[in-house]
Amino acid sequence: MQDQPRALGLDFGTTNSVAAIADAGQSELVEFAGAQASGAVFRSALCFWHDSHVKGGMAHEAGPWAIGEYLEFPEDSRFLQSFKSVAASPIFESASIFEKRYRFEELGQMFLGRMIGHAGGTLDKRPERIVVGRPVEYAGARPDEALARQRYDAMFAGFGSEIHYVYEPLGAAFSYASRLDSAATILVADFGGGTSDFSLVRVEAPGAARRCVPLGSAGIGLAGDRFDYRIMDQLVLPILGKGGAYTSFGKELEIPRSYFADFADWSRLALMRNRRTMDELAKLQKAARDPAAIGRMIIVIEKELGYPLYDAVGALKRALSDADNATFRFEGGGIRIETEVARGDFERWIAADIAAIETTVDKALAKANVAPESIDRVFLTGGSSLIPAIRDIFFRRFGHDRIATGGELTSIAHGLALVGQEANLTEWAA
Repeated sequence: MQDQPRALGLDFGTTNSVAAIADAGQSELVEFAGAQASGAVFRSALCFWHDSHVKGGMAHEAGPWAIGEYLEFPEDSRFLQSFKSVAASPIFESASIFEKRYRFEELGQMFLGRMIGHAGGTLDKRPERIVVGRPVEYAGARPDEALARQRYDAMFAGFGSEIHYVYEPLGAAFSYASRLDSAATILVADFGGGTSDFSLVRVEAPGAARRCVPLGSAGIGLAGDRFDYRIMDQLVLPILGKGGAYTSFGKELEIPRSYFADFADWSRLALMRNRRTMDELAKLQKAARDPAAIGRMIIVIEKELGYPLYDAVGALKRALSDADNATFRFEGGGIRIETEVARGDFERWIAADIAAIETTVDKALAKANVAPESIDRVFLTGGSSLIPAIRDIFFRRFGHDRIATGGELTSIAHGLALVGQEANLTEWAA
């Protein structure tokens, strides 16, 4: 164990990020310190605001501290969440934050800098290896994997350590394998905010020269964020004008869907508060058949209500994981929504997504050349794995007895750190 390199495993997630340090074969999660801290889970968010005492005049925070800054001064700040979702997007060039523009790698560097700063000194000592989780399939339309790698490399430039990338579900598989006391073929299903990823791994008995052997992986660029948008599309967007009409040169036209598409993507929703977009919406409001609806959309953007709106959506989604019925509640800027939602309705809204996810499970099995009956254990991880419709995919295929859960938000980082101590690390790298 003496010659094993000290390794950092980083699960840079769409919704949450988690880090773990492995030393001498043991992996420990990095806990964050301070009044805003939430244990080992660090929200993947950034908040910006003007500050004349800061070099460049722009201050920023990350994680739960970013949320705290935003909630205290929502209209004087800019809040970004889920910016990982644009890593592979060739359309995304930079984010406009007040009068400045930031590339993906710059946002990532600022995020990592604050994450390190809030770790209470745990991350000050640079490890020999950094193992970063990456999705099997990146989120977004026509994702460019090479572009994502280029941006990630730039994001981690200057760390002075070896940087390796490993599929996120393989990290979770390595973590789960450390619990097993016998040989097994396992399927790991990782459901995050932006992607759903699946990996099959053969785990040998403890003491084997090579404990884990990856067999095959598959992924799809949809998960929790897509489910959130389904809720938004059904409960919120209709009262903001979706499906409505406006008059232009004597013709009645549908309100452009592009405005509502922005509500599906935090990287765009948070940036809609700019002069050009607000001027366009003001003109649209005058021409709309239902100007009050467009007025409500303007309020959501001007009052920076995106975070509390999605917070309400997330609360409903979590409630429907535990109950057959739940209430969706949102209030802000003079807008009030309160409606009962049945789990069956939610499952109907996401049915097409669930079908696409199930097809991807088939792809993973086919790539690994493993039949369902040969799977000994199925390990479900990631926040969206708690959704009953997700779990039902695996209960139906593999039965309840073969399903294992636990560490939904932390297992990937834990496993990535352990992978970082492997002599055959290149065989795990993606």
